[in-house]
Amino acid sequence: MNNTLSDRVKYNALVNKDKSYEGIFFVGVKTTGIFCRPSCTAKKPKRENVVFYETSLDAMRDGFRPCKVCRPLAPLGETPEDITALLKQIELNPFEKIKDYDLTLRGLQPSKIRRWFIANHGMTFQAYQRLMRINSAYTNISNGSKVTDAAFDNGYSSLSGFQHTFKKAAAMNPKDAGSREPLALTRIETPLGQMIAVASSKGICILEFTDRRMIETQFRQVEKHFKSPILPGKNKLFGILKEQLSEYFKGKRKEFELPLHVVGTPFQKSVWEILRKIPYGETISYKKEAEMLGKPSAVRAVANANGHNRIAVIIPCHRVIGDNGKLVGYGGGLWRKDRLLKLEKSNS
Repeated sequence: MNNTLSDRVKYNALVNKDKSYEGIFFVGVKTTGIFCRPSCTAKKPKRENVVFYETSLDAMRDGFRPCKVCRPLAPLGETPEDITALLKQIELNPFEKIKDYDLTLRGLQPSKIRRWFIANHGMTFQAYQRLMRINSAYTNISNGSKVTDAAFDNGYSSLSGFQHTFKKAAAMNPKDAGSREPLALTRIETPLGQMIAVASSKGICILEFTDRRMIETQFRQVEKHFKSPILPGKNKLFGILKEQLSEYFKGKRKEFELPLHVVGTPFQKSVWEILRKIPYGETISYKKEAEMLGKPSAVRAVANANGHNRIAVIIPCHRVIGDNGKLVGYGGGLWRKDRLLKLEKSNS
């Protein structure tokens, strides 16, 4: 993958702090002796002072040290330990309200926590807590709890305040939640970057890398299908998913064993079923996939359906390549497709 990019393209990516090039190359800075990610926010060196590497190991072999700003040796998108602890606490006790004063008592800077949540969740820490409480209450009501009980069990002292907040967050009255399917969202760290998982009570609906370009569109489509908002929250399947993904990336799992709740047309679902039949460590062409589907002339339609797959890795669209053997068409980035295929090949 790295060999297909010119040094000019790489340098422009560095100057523009382009996250889409993460994982493809690293940059050694001769004047400082450090190496960085393409998206590093530090001051940019002149072109004549940089050298490009395909791996961090190559950079270190030439004597470069990892940058303390972008931390190129850390897993892509790794969550800081203090924030990880906060997330676990909120997940275990969604009714608990952690204020800025509480953060300060723990030795945490509220402004730092706020910036991280805005950058990674698109909302402040306080807003994230509110949505976690709303999702918990939504799930309680969906499971048969009374609105009043759900409000008080999730830390609300005022029923009117709960109803106002619930309607604003879920775009419905709490009493209507009993007939809807709550959708919970979580983030999962992997060696290839953070992933977002969304699940209903029946299965995983979305599993995508957070920097996938169509992810907001995918959210809207799933929300429209279920007539329900996607909110940060808990789901019994998230623990299983995280464990199985960890095993997969360590080369210890070749098949996933957890329910999926896919959203798509009958044709798309039939294409995705074909994807799940491609053996671990093997690849096929789009043409072959169309033939397996029994529609040899529908190559373009099959490729389009692959592009609308919302459950990466588990529904392995990364195992489909071009007729000429080249890597094409992967929403998570071709560098990830390359890494996934190499991972599977090395453990086959």
